[in-house]
Amino acid sequence: MTSDIHGTIDAVWRIESAKLIAALARMAGDVGLAEDLAQDALVAALEQWPESGVPDKPGAWLMATAKHRTIDLFRRNRRLEQKHQLLARELEAGEDVTERDLDDDIGDDLVRLMFTACHPVLSTEARVALTLRLLGGLTTDEIARAFLVPESTVAQRIVRAKRALAAAHVPFEVPRGADRDARLSSVLEVIYLIFNEGYSATAGVDWMRPALCDDALRLGRILGGLAPDEPEVHGLVALMEIQASRIRARTGPTGEPVLLLDQNRARWDQLLIGRGLAALERAEKQGDARGPYARQAAIAACHARARTPEDTDWKRITALYDALAERMPSPVVDLNRAVAVAMAFGPSAGLEIVDRLTSDSSLKNYHLLPSVRGDLLAKLGRFDEARAKFERAAALTRNTRERTVLLERAAQSQGEIPGR
Repeated sequence: MTSDIHGTIDAVWRIESAKLIAALARMAGDVGLAEDLAQDALVAALEQWPESGVPDKPGAWLMATAKHRTIDLFRRNRRLEQKHQLLARELEAGEDVTERDLDDDIGDDLVRLMFTACHPVLSTEARVALTLRLLGGLTTDEIARAFLVPESTVAQRIVRAKRALAAAHVPFEVPRGADRDARLSSVLEVIYLIFNEGYSATAGVDWMRPALCDDALRLGRILGGLAPDEPEVHGLVALMEIQASRIRARTGPTGEPVLLLDQNRARWDQLLIGRGLAALERAEKQGDARGPYARQAAIAACHARARTPEDTDWKRITALYDALAERMPSPVVDLNRAVAVAMAFGPSAGLEIVDRLTSDSSLKNYHLLPSVRGDLLAKLGRFDEARAKFERAAALTRNTRERTVLLERAAQSQGEIPGR
């Protein structure tokens, strides 16, 4: 019975924690303090609910408990007397805490929390960890396991992030003007980083970590609802929805990777594709769908609309990559563009682009560069060279599943050489 209640508490916390922390951060003006107060309410639930039972409105119970603890704290800190009196009057007036308390200004509060957790004063790793903790409701251990780093490392990142926000006096607000644009870019970057780590795990024995994709999608959908006039927000949501639609088809019976052109498209989730295409249409209707996420979503849509690999409009994908490269110059974008060019105009055309990228120092340890080069060399019948590139890619990747696939490609290349 106790284990059932603990499971219920865990589920409630996953659902309510972000709203709870966001509301408390508005009251206290400190994200770190807000999380501490929310955690105090969680501890109270763990102590009381096994005896008293789960309340009818668990979210409101947590909010009321956290508010009372906030008032206790304010009473001990005379510098916050004004806020203390404001909150005390609300509770002493006998007003019941209902679901309204969770909903009042909650949209604004969640946006503020996102912009605070993703503040550029923090490192990218710290932003990801803090976002998953505050908005994703993940524990330190869960974040550590997801990114294959020690729990102590994640804990230190979160602690340092809170201290950095406090030291920099980062206000709990949505910035304006150019600062808002820069911060929005940071928010989108963090959400997509979380999604990508789930979609193609950097290291470990799993090809994917779908739970991280789910967390990123949830955050993206929340942001889409709270920032309805931002094309790039809808572009990112569209991109994640369409990519997530392939998750079931991306692994075989034993968890082995299945690459895009080999996937059973009947296993693609049509509901997610529909949602993604709708989000992309929304971004395009807002008049500026030229941002990097909207462009990538348009590329993903080309794949989603193709009933078979042969139906893929590779020339349109090439044109979209050309536009993306112009808007967001990047060697990784150029590498993806090379693949599209090879599919549209032949492997020699793609290899010409890849060869130019081999001198780019930023791709020196990027395993997908030799992987793509090996694939194009194999298509041109240059099997010895292809095998060497696949072996190089296998040595660079930290993902066990991906390494296995690359070594298999190397072996296949050797087997395809005439006379062997």
